[in-house]
Amino acid sequence: MSKPIGDMRTGAHEGAQALLARTAAADAVAHRALGTAIADFALPDTDRLDERTRASLARLLHGLITVIESEVGGHAVRLLRAQGEAVLADMLAGQHGVAGRLHASGVLHDPALMGELIARVRQDLLAGGMAAQAQDEPERASLLNRLAQHPDRLLAQSAAAVLVNESRRRSMPDATGHSDLPAELHYKLVWQVAAALRAGFSGNAPALDRALADSAQRSLAAHDENDRLEAAAMRLAVAIDARPDELPELLAEALGDRRVALFAAVLAHALRIDFDAVRAMTLDSASERLWVALRALDFDRAAVARLGVALSEADPRRDVEAFADQLDMIMAVGADEARAAIAPLALPADYRAALLALKGAPQ
Repeated sequence: MSKPIGDMRTGAHEGAQALLARTAAADAVAHRALGTAIADFALPDTDRLDERTRASLARLLHGLITVIESEVGGHAVRLLRAQGEAVLADMLAGQHGVAGRLHASGVLHDPALMGELIARVRQDLLAGGMAAQAQDEPERASLLNRLAQHPDRLLAQSAAAVLVNESRRRSMPDATGHSDLPAELHYKLVWQVAAALRAGFSGNAPALDRALADSAQRSLAAHDENDRLEAAAMRLAVAIDARPDELPELLAEALGDRRVALFAAVLAHALRIDFDAVRAMTLDSASERLWVALRALDFDRAAVARLGVALSEADPRRDVEAFADQLDMIMAVGADEARAAIAPLALPADYRAALLALKGAPQ
């Protein structure tokens, strides 16, 4: 059945007004687009995300938003139906464009969130780059599988927890609402998704606001930061508590098994600095901090070379020949000098960030 003429005219008038508004804003939109294009062109290749990382990052971010949207929105729909708000529930169930609203608002341009997601993507890509590396003992069970069978119950449980979290991370996004983000970032993203769901409605809707707020709080209450892969890897590293002479082989085997999170956790525990700092230096192809960190543990030439070659061959951003050329220079750094150089990384991350912010501010 066709719409009444009055409705058609009203719709056409509203559409015409929207068209005129877009036309008025077109100049500003074009100006912003040009600025973005110029900024992107000016970026050196070393600072620009490669296409594989960009695509993986987009998938991960969209997946996280979709998972949280499904949990928060789905529960809010159930609450509204239980309250007799069937119309609101149906409208909320038919919502689309949450990810687009978040992108357009700029709230996703959060350095902490994007830093975490980029690190996670690069960690996965680095592990994937090691897939073709041959194992010294193909018939030998992987490090984690051996540890999961260890007679020490703490070691076995910690290794099993890493395996479980790895499996869950690989299966994301799923329908559980588990983002695997640090608590602060998860909380922020949940509220942003709830707000983006609300932004699809105009006018006053107390029942909708209450349902979305209650659903968001339910999601927050279910989040446990200790369930993250990185947290599980750190618990395992503490349980292993490797001796200095065990570290080179343990780290090499972690890389050989493509367990980048475990590599970073073992190294972080040995250096007594936080996981994020070690993960950052492991994934940073443009600096030599990782090699200095290995020298801080007094690794010999063979151990540094073995780990350096493994990382350089797995990461297309690294140059294995350039690393080989640097090896003499790396080994010329004394262990005490190296420990002094990385000592600032043992300071709280927020303090280091504040120091960097002040250093970059005008005096």
